[in-house]
Amino acid sequence: MSTESHGPRPPQAPSRQPYQYPEPQSPSPQGPTSGFATASLVLGIVWLFGLGSLLAVIFGHIARAQIKGSAGAQGGAGLALAGLILGWVGLALAAFILLPAFIEGLLRGLSGG
Repeated sequence: MSTESHGPRPPQAPSRQPYQYPEPQSPSPQGPTSGFATASLVLGIVWLFGLGSLLAVIFGHIARAQIKGSAGAQGGAGLALAGLILGWVGLALAAFILLPAFIEGLLRGLSGG
């Protein structure tokens, strides 16, 4: 057996592992979009002389209650909120546009002219 010594070992560079990118995080699973939320948004856009706006407000409130009660099983909270906002704006416009016309027609009918 040889007891030769070759001297101290030269320092080795630390081995480097290739960088591993983290796994992409998927968004939390959410169920299908509420039909009432979609209807609220569409009716809020369409307006229909205030009728669509009234239905948009009603459907928007129904949708938000269903979505909140579903504990994440239903989506569309943003659609429902947008439908509600458009519905309320449409009702305000209907009140400012249609109400004066209605009052004018009523007054003309009462005056006989």
